[in-house]
Amino acid sequence: MGCYNSVVVNAPAEKVWETIKNFHDLSWSKNVVQKVGVIGSKKGNEVGAKRILNDAFHETLLSIDEKTKTFTYSIDDGPAVVSKDNVEGYVGEVRVFSVSDNDTAFVLWTSRWKSAKEGDVAAFCNPVYHAILKDLKLYFS
Repeated sequence: MGCYNSVVVNAPAEKVWETIKNFHDLSWSKNVVQKVGVIGSKKGNEVGAKRILNDAFHETLLSIDEKTKTFTYSIDDGPAVVSKDNVEGYVGEVRVFSVSDNDTAFVLWTSRWKSAKEGDVAAFCNPVYHAILKDLKLYFS
């Protein structure tokens, strides 16, 4: 199972990518992310970078690709249904596409995992991703 969330942002894809690619900087999502704790010495664009969002979500950057404007990350532990006891192999992917028709960006946020509570995980995560993408859209409005 997984989540699929997307948004069209009124800015060029390159500008959106430059804003979101730093794994340690979610300052553009003030309504959702109040705190990003950086764990270790890896920079936000280095594979293996670790963060804790809002003192709850423990995440690791798995890959980053400047050419395709894509990064992937794992949720290693978190609250409720996304805790390490309830979810296995949680991987999220964020990708920015250029909309050539009007020089805007299409941002796609997907995730996949294994859990006995698949529907509960999706019900928990989808509203979070929706709200983060809404913040991204507002940031560029």
